[in-house]
Amino acid sequence: MDCSRPRTKDPGEWLETCPDFSQPMTEQVVEWFLAWEPDLTESIKWNMLCFSGRKLIVGLSACRAHLGIAFFRGTELSDPAGLFAPAGAGNTNIRSIRVTSLAGFNRAGLRELLHAAVALDTDPTIPPAPKIKRAPLPLPAFFAQALVQGRNRIAAQRFHSLAPSCQREYIVWLSTAKLPETRRRRLNETLAALAAGRKWAQRKLANAPLPGSTSRVNVLKR
Repeated sequence: MDCSRPRTKDPGEWLETCPDFSQPMTEQVVEWFLAWEPDLTESIKWNMLCFSGRKLIVGLSACRAHLGIAFFRGTELSDPAGLFAPAGAGNTNIRSIRVTSLAGFNRAGLRELLHAAVALDTDPTIPPAPKIKRAPLPLPAFFAQALVQGRNRIAAQRFHSLAPSCQREYIVWLSTAKLPETRRRRLNETLAALAAGRKWAQRKLANAPLPGSTSRVNVLKR
């Protein structure tokens, strides 16, 4: 699921600007969806082309090496064709399909999933399944040490004010850095982004402060 900033809010333009690898697959799946469920509404949410009824039903992520198909109430759907990727440990009801080729793809299985998802969305008597709570991730030691330093006070305050899911994005990103130079670079980016009031997906905009913000951060030096 692509939660980065949308490159456009226009579904047609979004489709035209998909990566070369996934664009043909995306166009074909969009054609299928609109033929199977013509009453669905298209919109851009995050950086996904989403299809809605009463609420969000399914979204497409056109990536450089695959097409992602995310069903927003996927945990409530039966998947006899086995199209869904293995469920992660998240607290989301989303289940996803990762497509690298439509050759031999189970089109009938996808059609049944879409019909079931639309039927689920149409019935107001069936509330969404409750989200599964997950334990918070521990802070990487080098990040925890940086947050308690006085020079990073603003970054620390803004990190702790983030929603748990937004904190988790930073923690996962920092925790997966293996090399010392990678940890240092990601830590510096994280502190700068937090001081500028940015979430993880917005971290590369840290040098463009939010309106009215004059926050600065002292990052680590080599």
